Amino acid sequence: MSNPLSRRDFLAAASFLKALPGYRYEFPRDHFSHPGFQTEWWYYTGNLTSTEGRPFGFELTFFRQALEPDVEIKSVWTTRDVWMAHLALTDIAGKQFFHAERLNRSGPGIAGADLKAQRIWNGNWSVHLTETVHELKAIDERFQFSLQLKPAKHFVIHGENGVSQKGGVAGQGSHYISFPRLATSGTLQLGSQQFRVSGDAWMDHEFFSSQLDPGLIGWDWFSIQFDNNTELMLFRLRRRDGGVDRYSAGTFIDANGKTTSLASSDLQLQPLRTWNTYPVEWRIAVPKLGIDIQATPRLDAQELVSKSSLTPTYWEGAMQFSGSHNGKGYLEMTGYRKEFRFLPTP
Repeated sequence: MSNPLSRRDFLAAASFLKALPGYRYEFPRDHFSHPGFQTEWWYYTGNLTSTEGRPFGFELTFFRQALEPDVEIKSVWTTRDVWMAHLALTDIAGKQFFHAERLNRSGPGIAGADLKAQRIWNGNWSVHLTETVHELKAIDERFQFSLQLKPAKHFVIHGENGVSQKGGVAGQGSHYISFPRLATSGTLQLGSQQFRVSGDAWMDHEFFSSQLDPGLIGWDWFSIQFDNNTELMLFRLRRRDGGVDRYSAGTFIDANGKTTSLASSDLQLQPLRTWNTYPVEWRIAVPKLGIDIQATPRLDAQELVSKSSLTPTYWEGAMQFSGSHNGKGYLEMTGYRKEFRFLPTP
């Protein structure tokens, strides 16, 4: 996942901004693009149910990767940033998983993120993001959806002093913003069938310029929305020696939106069952919060297998949680089957 940097990578990364304490957040500006940072993503995931009771999971994600910090823009086709997007639908009752990917340059409006237009897009996959609603639209030849996501809680900023630290070196982290509970409704079409759907979604937005520590091979990330109107985000950084990195962390959000930062020592994660190398069932405990739950996939086969060497293969899917707290959410696992890098190689 994080091989040592090439000389070109090192020089490019050194010229980008780094995620450091003291960053002055400003909204709505910080919901959109940060070209001074090398890597950025916007992640939407959620669990939906049709009016007939049919359950679905969905993912729509946008990635921006800058190739170099200073590029002379000679035409609309000059490539400073590469824009990648992933789209996925989990048909839980039908036991089917669909996914698609895109890789574009900005070009004449092909892909981008624009504060003035309040829009993030890659072709006809898009988000129109305002203070009151996030409007998601995505079209694939097998399925499509049009969703309205309304914040049921205020967004939160993870980490300490404005930084979600991922390593011991200054700047080895991200500025990390989440909308932890978005009340979602809209339409979903699968083949010739159309459904009215509703449920809850989660949105993550991170921007940074650092490579993960070379000793790390991947991560396991959970977003959990409990039935009691609280939420839990946590990530486990996995080391090459089989251990868990001390910079693994999380955030608990209470019913009133107050956050509690969690350190690696606060978290207990135990894989219980594996599917195709991925540990898809887990026991998760946060003793100081009285949380002791089991995480179960709503469908095992939720792996996004990339067709390109430039884009990652990973597992990301809809989950069910039970135990001391009940709820739904998503799990992402990287670095199990294919190396993943943030930075480009020459």
